[in-house]
Amino acid sequence: MQPMKPLLLFLCLHFAIQSHAAEVLKRREWMVDGVAREALLHVPEQAKTQPSPVVFAFHGHGGSMTNASRMFPIHTLWPEAIVVFMQGLNTPGKLTDPEGKKPGWQSSVGAQGDRDLKFFDAVLASLKADCKVDDKRIYSTGHSNGGGFTYLLWAARGDTFAAMAPSAAAAVQSRAALKPKPVLHIAGEKDPLVKFAWQKAMIDALLRLNQCSAGVAWEKDPNCTFYASASGNPVITAIHPGDHSYPKQAPAVIVKFFKDQVRK
Repeated sequence: MQPMKPLLLFLCLHFAIQSHAAEVLKRREWMVDGVAREALLHVPEQAKTQPSPVVFAFHGHGGSMTNASRMFPIHTLWPEAIVVFMQGLNTPGKLTDPEGKKPGWQSSVGAQGDRDLKFFDAVLASLKADCKVDDKRIYSTGHSNGGGFTYLLWAARGDTFAAMAPSAAAAVQSRAALKPKPVLHIAGEKDPLVKFAWQKAMIDALLRLNQCSAGVAWEKDPNCTFYASASGNPVITAIHPGDHSYPKQAPAVIVKFFKDQVRK
């Protein structure tokens, strides 16, 4: 038998890895106010016996839980964590899709009957019932509308989380309700949708909120800026030269950041 050619071997390994990643995600359904909601879950075996971190991940407007699991595969970078890729419902968008023909997340407390906040509450309650959840290591990340919902969770359920990592988002309506908390904000300088100026204003508000000093290169990733906090709640920014697209390197940066953060 002839040895397998390098390209063919690479492709076989690639698809084997992708298949394995898909296998570790399980679809689950919850009924919330009479509506079926769903998410993809990664639950490591050790979560049945020892406290494990939890990461909630939210797709952007028009996205899906499946796309989110591919865009930010936290479960492959941090396999010891419980990871939840939640699925939004058709929702009017603030910047696109005003008729609400595509899935997304509520933009403010009280919108859509708080259906997404109730969904989050139901999922977290079920995880705590079924697994060993480390209450001091619960996190949220999301891109665009999902990043906005991460900020909304911070405002409405802030005491639950150890840290947040929104991308391409600015939380004008939620900003006043935020309390100091570690945050990593990812932004593109050429973002045509969520303008960089809006995100810069959000970052400046976070620096004031967390009482941060001047920024320096982050020791774990020199492409990021670390702002030490007088209140013990650092702000890290990952500013890239791109547009609204989610940067491929972001998930690894987010995992590094989350692993450092434990709720006080």
